[in-house]
Order: sequence, then structure tokens, then C-alpha cells
Amino acid sequence: MKKELLSIICCPVSKQSLSFVTRDKLDELNKAINKGLIKNNEGDALNENITDALITDNGVIIYPIKDDIPVLLENKSIHLDQLEKIK
Repeated sequence: MKKELLSIICCPVSKQSLSFVTRDKLDELNKAINKGLIKNNEGDALNENITDALITDNGVIIYPIKDDIPVLLENKSIHLDQLEKIK
């Protein structure tokens, strides 16, 4: 995904700006996904690692990027409070 796109898109729920998720955060998230502990906002357990994603400015919601396209759908978003609950 092109960085220029970040200047024109935002979180569809909160309207906050988005930025790329750090590699450390993706690693942490993928470890939890591999253990079957992460669900999207629709309630579906995730079973595939996320290779790239966008995160809201407040660090609460992640939107996966698939095939270089950000999936900005509320039901496909991931709330990061799930990571706090498993620590």
C-alpha cells in the first residue's frame, strides 16, 4: 500500500487518522492469532497471520491490509484490547 494513501483515508468508525502497525505489534498479534485468541469485530476467530495492517491514532483498532488493499470494514477490524486481556 502506498504511504500517500494514508493522507486521504481514516478509520470508518472513529474518523481517526491511520498509520502502519509496527513489526513488533504485528508479531505480538500474530502470536495470539496462532493460539486462536484473536477475533475480528464480527466475532470470527482469525486463523491467518496478518502481514501488514493499519492502526488508529489511539492504538485501539487495527485494519488488515490484504493484497496491498486496506480492509476498512468495521466488522473485519481487530480491537487490540484482546491482547491486553491475554497478558
